[in-house]
This record gives sequence, C-alpha cells and structure tokens, in this order.
Amino acid sequence: MPATTPATLTTRALLLDMDGTLVNSDAVVERCWRRWADRQGLDAGEVLRVVHGRQGFATMAALLPDRPMEENYADNRVMLAEETADLDGVVPVPGAPAFMAAIADLPHALVTSADEALAQARMGAAALRMPETRVTAESVGASKPDPEGFLKGAAALGFAPADCVVFEDSEAGIQAGRAAGMRVVGVGPRAAAFAPDVHVADLTRLRVESATDGSITLTVLA
Repeated sequence: MPATTPATLTTRALLLDMDGTLVNSDAVVERCWRRWADRQGLDAGEVLRVVHGRQGFATMAALLPDRPMEENYADNRVMLAEETADLDGVVPVPGAPAFMAAIADLPHALVTSADEALAQARMGAAALRMPETRVTAESVGASKPDPEGFLKGAAALGFAPADCVVFEDSEAGIQAGRAAGMRVVGVGPRAAAFAPDVHVADLTRLRVESATDGSITLTVLA
C-alpha cells in the first residue's frame, strides 16, 4: 500500500522526474519498446513492466544480461531518436502546468533519464516550462536506480540531500531518491506500489506553499 502519512512535507528544494511525473509519454514509450521487444523476440508485456525510470541501455541490460553492452548503447541511440521524433500522445500529467507555475520561483531541478533532446521535445510537446537546472542522461554515468542524478541535482541547486524532495513515478526512480537520502512524493498509479513517503494520484492533488524562511510546504489534498 502507498504511504499516505505524513500528508504534509516540508522541504527546501524539489527534484522532478519528467516521464510519468510531469509528462505522460506512456503511449510513445509503449510504441517504441514494443517494436524493440519484437526485434529481440521478447514478450512486450514483460518488457513494458521494467522500462520506466531507467535509461534505455540499462533496461536492455536488465532484460538481456548476456548481451554485449556495446549493442545496448547502439540500440539506445536508436531508441532515443525514435522517441524524440514521436510526440503523438505526449501530454502533461493532470495538474502539471499549474504545479510548474507554482514552483517557478522556488528551487527546483529536472532529473530525468531522458537525454537533453528528448527532454526538450517532450516538455515542449506538453507545453511545460523547462526548468533552468536539469540533470539529463548526458550528465550522469549511472542510470536510476543509482542516486547519482538526484545527488547532482541537489548539488546544482546548492542543497543537502536531506533538504530535497524527489517527485517520481517509477520503481527505479523511487529507489534512486531513497538511495540519495531524500524523501519521495510518488506521482500516479505506478508509484503507489512502491511505498513513497507520500503518494498523489496526479499533481492536482498537491498544494505548494512557500515561506519567508525559504521552506516549501507540500500538502496532499483529500
């Protein structure tokens, strides 16, 4: 069961995943990964259960553990190009536009397994403001669930990990946030299964308030 308490978190900085958290790109992800699964002779349903949150090459390595990593990196480049070109059905997660407006003047960063081109394409397709501070696939040496991306995001904003809250939708992302020593707000149905500190169905269920001391209060709405 997802964690529902505390219903309020107080923090100083926000680290935001993109896919499934701010942007609903599930339709594209499913199309691209079904094609890849077919090429590899894998069951597409099994593949789709593990793709979320990780960089493509890391997903491929998990699914095909005996495959040379060079082949995974090559396929990942093809996958990124396909996903960047396919924006059909990419929409904001409910509440994302208002949420991004509410945090515009607060410390926040995008921490995504997408590369810069894909992040720009999907945020643009969803008509969402791109955060000035972001950690993309090019910025890290290890994919989620490794905490590197979130630690780099916190450092870029100038905050300790304990002063940051992560927003995530996937198992790999929630694990990465926890490994970084951060609390996690789980967004959407996928996140509910992995017991984040707080869970919301979407971003309409969250109120953001800031105080003069720089603290940020996140309240889950009934």
